[in-house]
Amino acid sequence: MHPLTNNGLGDQDMSPASTAYVITTYLEMRSPEELRPKLCADERFWIGEATVKQWQFNRFLYLTVGSPWAWNDKRDWTDEQWRQYAESEQLRTFGAYYDASPAGYYELHRNGDEVEIMYFGLLAAFVGRGLGGVLLSRAIEDAWQVKPRRVWVHTCTLDHPAALANYQARGMKIYKAETTRTS
Repeated sequence: MHPLTNNGLGDQDMSPASTAYVITTYLEMRSPEELRPKLCADERFWIGEATVKQWQFNRFLYLTVGSPWAWNDKRDWTDEQWRQYAESEQLRTFGAYYDASPAGYYELHRNGDEVEIMYFGLLAAFVGRGLGGVLLSRAIEDAWQVKPRRVWVHTCTLDHPAALANYQARGMKIYKAETTRTS
């Protein structure tokens, strides 16, 4: 629960005429030993790094995975903005596949001695199959490969309802929460 009050919104107006609110929760992991991985016995599910950077791939995954969850921050980007973002030396992109079908992805952004899980999610056809914990486990493992001081992520109440619980189940700890107006 948000640390401000029992409803997470402090003294903000909650009347029906009030603006909608979004709670953004920030989580971190300070040691790879804190990871509680979820394993997958289904050999048809696999994850691989996209070592040839292709901004169109990142855009496809962002738009496809994010459309049910109001991922709008990059929706109107130009091709050049996507190219600069996806081809950054600090960004690594990993695709998840079920047989030969795209199933999800995650992006890891290294900033100094930290790694942020920038985007993470499954395509709609794979939501609810128990693969989210497996995908997140691998994202955290891959983030720790570069030996950062910490791995962190943020999620919000517009994301999948199980997102926060998945991060916590893998061992990530909340370090900050913010409430903002959506309009």
